[in-house]
Amino acid sequence: MTDTPSGDTPPAMTDEAMLARFQNARYVPPASKALGFRMLNLNQKEMWVEAEFDIPKDFTNPMGQVQGGFVTAVLDEVMSVAGVVTSNLTMSMPTLEMKTSFLRPAMPGKLRAVGKVLKWGKSIAFVEGEVFDPEGRLLAKATATAKPAPIPRRG
Repeated sequence: MTDTPSGDTPPAMTDEAMLARFQNARYVPPASKALGFRMLNLNQKEMWVEAEFDIPKDFTNPMGQVQGGFVTAVLDEVMSVAGVVTSNLTMSMPTLEMKTSFLRPAMPGKLRAVGKVLKWGKSIAFVEGEVFDPEGRLLAKATATAKPAPIPRRG
């Protein structure tokens, strides 16, 4: 098993250039857009990303808290993006399995999440994610196994 998808090869794009690419993207996947995804920071060498999500009130349960499936979607998104960034935008990260622990309720509005690649193997990657409220309290944590796959290039 290797720690990164390309061993010790330096990234083809600087962290600053990749961050700018995310922040200025013309196309944002519909699910990412629905979750209010915005990339805040990333580190390719350390294999992590930090993102902000702006969760709408439409995603709440009868108690006014963000429904757990949407919190899980935030975690899945940030873990997947960590893999995409780690691969230098060459691989997608379909999730094979995921475990989420909910520590406190999430409320609609701004949430911050961090995703990290723990280990990149020949055919699978292990990732983790955490979601925080605006005060910095940990709301939920997840671990997952993903199967990196080449991103098809558009025509």
